Amino acid sequence: MTRGRIPDKWSMRVLWMCAIGSAVGLYMVAVERQMQNRDKMLAELGSIDPNSGSSEDG
Repeated sequence: MTRGRIPDKWSMRVLWMCAIGSAVGLYMVAVERQMQNRDKMLAELGSIDPNSGSSEDG
């Protein structure tokens, strides 16, 4: 009985570690994409602002 329970316990631990690792990986990817989108939006806003300002002045 003890031999059967130890591998089950370890297999559950391995499964939980894989699940947690996958969740952390997905979270990191989501955060990275969010940062890239924010940087892209800021870059677009930065390129739009000078153009609109120069058109108003001219």
